Amino acid sequence: MDVPGYVWSGVLAVFQGPVLFEIFGIGIPITPVMVLSGLLLGIVVGSTPGLAGPMAMAISLPILISAFGYNESALLPVMGFLLGVMKGATIGGAVPAILFNTPGTPDAYLTTLDGYPMTRNGESKKALRVAHFASVSGDTVSDMVLFTCAPFLAILVEAYLDLPEKTALIILSLSFISAVVGKSVSKSLMSMALGMLVAYIGTGEDFHPRLTLGLSSIASGFSMSTVILGVLILGEVFKSMEDLWRAGGSKSMQVKKSKMSSRLTWAEIRKLAPYIGNSALVGTIIGTLPGIGSTLAATLGYAAGKKMHKRKKSADEPEFGKGVAQGVASTEAANSAVSGSNLIPVLSLGIPGNAAAVFLILAAESIGGFNPGPSVFRFTTESVNPELVIAFGLFTIMVLANLLNWTIGGFFMRSMGVMARVPKHILMPIVLLVTLTAIYVEQTSMEAILFTIGAGILGYFFRRLGISPLPFVIAFILAGRLEETARQAFSATGGDKWFLFSSMTSTVFMVLSVAVIIGFTGKKKE
Repeated sequence: MDVPGYVWSGVLAVFQGPVLFEIFGIGIPITPVMVLSGLLLGIVVGSTPGLAGPMAMAISLPILISAFGYNESALLPVMGFLLGVMKGATIGGAVPAILFNTPGTPDAYLTTLDGYPMTRNGESKKALRVAHFASVSGDTVSDMVLFTCAPFLAILVEAYLDLPEKTALIILSLSFISAVVGKSVSKSLMSMALGMLVAYIGTGEDFHPRLTLGLSSIASGFSMSTVILGVLILGEVFKSMEDLWRAGGSKSMQVKKSKMSSRLTWAEIRKLAPYIGNSALVGTIIGTLPGIGSTLAATLGYAAGKKMHKRKKSADEPEFGKGVAQGVASTEAANSAVSGSNLIPVLSLGIPGNAAAVFLILAAESIGGFNPGPSVFRFTTESVNPELVIAFGLFTIMVLANLLNWTIGGFFMRSMGVMARVPKHILMPIVLLVTLTAIYVEQTSMEAILFTIGAGILGYFFRRLGISPLPFVIAFILAGRLEETARQAFSATGGDKWFLFSSMTSTVFMVLSVAVIIGFTGKKKE
């Protein structure tokens, strides 16, 4: 099958998949419905302070897998829902930041700098329209880069990197994530080492379980769902509940009413376009680097927009931080542009770079039939590569999600201001119960519940000690692949114990791994 054939097969897999229901005899495929449902849920979650896209993805995943099963036909509906949540939460996060000066995420803080002053000036709806337009524009640009670069990068890796080089590349990725995530390189390395240790308990290529201390309950290892949901979700819930207890409850927020509302004119769009384009480029570049995330992209995008505004603004125009629409556009375009390009290392290398990508990898691992990595983009003309069809199906889903975001996403986003008033002391226990229920629905085992709570306690201590849980989670996911690739490389080189330095490319990767750790250590604050 040629390239256009694969693209068309991916489109058909989305729009000619299993039918959910019929309207006037016309079958409605399930995948587009799941994309729309995920998008709307993501906007609701993003608009609710204390929640985030990865949290909704984590809770939804076990329920989706239980509903759709483990067949390959479940991949696109489940992944479509998760991608919809990811995109919806990105634009929804601007709502509490603009209306209530309440950033739900660190990168949303920069949206408050100009968004909330616009609300105080009676321009809340204008600010929300700017945030929506900039966010979806940045996301669309980033997705276009993903569609172009992911297959190209995967083909390069498959053509030029052998087993030792791929092993060294995974080590480099882990080193880079340890260096850039969190406030301390040493703490991130500890987090990553612990993640690999937990991943190797009871697992491996030998038939005899390892590191189990003789306990039969962990002889088969810990499932990804229990560990990842526990550390990322329950850990945050436990910390938030303790913070609320220490603060003595939550205060209700006062809603600021708009004095006026107006649509974006073409003149205003042309004025915003340079800031959106600049920030979209910044966010896309940052997104291709695993582990950095949207906070740095938002910071750099806002800083670049501020410099541009100083050069272009007239004497009577306010500066950034005083209620400037360009400030909102610069931030939202940058942090949204990360989401698409962050999937480049996921699809081309199988390496997750942020929490949302972690759950996409987890969905693929749980269902089976799709293994993110260089082999996905192997174009074969003699036979059909089903993983490549799924990859183009995912690209189709992202285009569909962007179209839905452009059309109904803005209206739904602007109606979500009420979600910012949900008290956290009510929200967090609900998240806790729903997460544990989702785990039990998937595994129907009390042991899984206990393991999840144990992982949640570990995640709580991570946060209290200032250790980022993301290196732990990414190391837990990549540990099995690292061991498998290293074993294969060791065998392929005839048992050479220096196989990581058997070629110039793998040697360069290993040197860079050490250089990255050393280079960032001096810049981190303990």
